[in-house]
Amino acid sequence: MSTASTSSRSGSSPGHPAVRSWLWPVPGSDDLAATVSDQGSGIPVVFLHGLVGLNEHWEDVVARARDRVRCVLFELPLLQLRGDHCSIHGATELTARFLREHFSEPVVLVGNSFGGHVAARLAIESPTLVRGLVLAGASGLIEKSMVADVQIRPSREWLRRKIGELFHDRTFMREADLDRAYRELSDRGGARAMVKLSRSARRDHLGDRMSEIRVPTLLIWGRQDIVTPPEAADGFRRLIPQSRLVWFDLCGHAPMIEKSEEFSVELMRFATELAAGRVGTQG
Repeated sequence: MSTASTSSRSGSSPGHPAVRSWLWPVPGSDDLAATVSDQGSGIPVVFLHGLVGLNEHWEDVVARARDRVRCVLFELPLLQLRGDHCSIHGATELTARFLREHFSEPVVLVGNSFGGHVAARLAIESPTLVRGLVLAGASGLIEKSMVADVQIRPSREWLRRKIGELFHDRTFMREADLDRAYRELSDRGGARAMVKLSRSARRDHLGDRMSEIRVPTLLIWGRQDIVTPPEAADGFRRLIPQSRLVWFDLCGHAPMIEKSEEFSVELMRFATELAAGRVGTQG
């Protein structure tokens, strides 16, 4: 069944492409929708966020990349998912459905943390949808769960500590993100969804299947990432045949925020190489 957008918005500023935004209804739900932002033109690049992520966490990267590639930000309401949707497998299936409905060609998937795990699964399970991968702090091999000591109704202090662990430089932590996480996880359903999603990702170890990823893959990792530590990056690099690893110093689990300029440079270089059919695997 094809789903239609429920709302749309377009706008542009001088010298920049129009932004097209809409809501993609989550199949099987009467009131849940993913938020989609589409801007730029060229090779299609789809951005997937982490468990507590948002489309806006990619904005600094997209602002630099949208003149060279088509940037599509796909924000699933992860902490509102229930039932079969509320798992790494469910999120992967929803993302695959979105890609099939809205793209007539394979895309480059850019995923951080849980979103990187989804991207890797898609490259394994639905290879015709994927042209290339950019994985940043992806789960799927080694990760320190944010919910190791989760509280059903977490305190702000617990959340501040946990969200702060995502960054090397904690000045990048946004109070708005803390406020949103506190609001969503104070709801019993949101906290249970966080636990279920995180546990499903931890159980879904991809080590034995990484060699099935046959598309060029760029790995971008912060050397100070304590959530998916450097040995996770080394594992991805060793197991994915066509992969290249780029390290960012003084950077944690969210390089697209802490090192947005460097991230966009590497992304555009990778997209240019993909388009030209000359992606290297050194690094």
